[in-house]
Amino acid sequence: PTECFLNQPEEKQESTVKAKRRKKKKISDVLQKSAPKPGVPADLQNLLNQHFGENRSVIEIEELQLSDSCFLPANDLTHSFSSYLKEICPKWAKLRRNHKEKKSVVMLVLCSSALRSLELIKSMTAFKGDCRVLKLFAKHIKIKEQINMLEKGVFHIGIGTPGRVKALVEQDALCLNSTKYMILDWNWRDQKLRRMVDIPEV
Repeated sequence: PTECFLNQPEEKQESTVKAKRRKKKKISDVLQKSAPKPGVPADLQNLLNQHFGENRSVIEIEELQLSDSCFLPANDLTHSFSSYLKEICPKWAKLRRNHKEKKSVVMLVLCSSALRSLELIKSMTAFKGDCRVLKLFAKHIKIKEQINMLEKGVFHIGIGTPGRVKALVEQDALCLNSTKYMILDWNWRDQKLRRMVDIPEV
């Protein structure tokens, strides 16, 4: 009897050319190609309009408009942090001496991270003089400690992250009535080349 062999179906050769996946553009790719450009007041105004535009009425959005007189001159990337503070706040010594209120600061600086906050504290030594600086971020510091410090002592400068500052304000631990200057660390970029405003949580 003759042997019968079943023909096995030929394996289809896998196509060597895989369909190219569309590469999602990362913010770091975009930013690497673009030159750093200093923030201007219009940037903040546009950000507020984008954030609140969907949920607010036209009248409410108009109330959020900040006049040009609300803004200090922006850092044009030629200044160090100390020299920038000296330019925008020439009468700092007098402001510092007159500030006696607890639970408040004269100058509030907002950064994207705790590490950046520490970096700025070190770099402002030429400006701050004989004043007390309070760290307002969550890394290794409990919110209760910060509340106690604000209640017991007088601080002139607060440097921290938006999340922790917001929490302190909501708990009435930080009062902004005495705050004369609010500085946003707008131009600085982290390892992923994101600015503070590029982080969705902020």
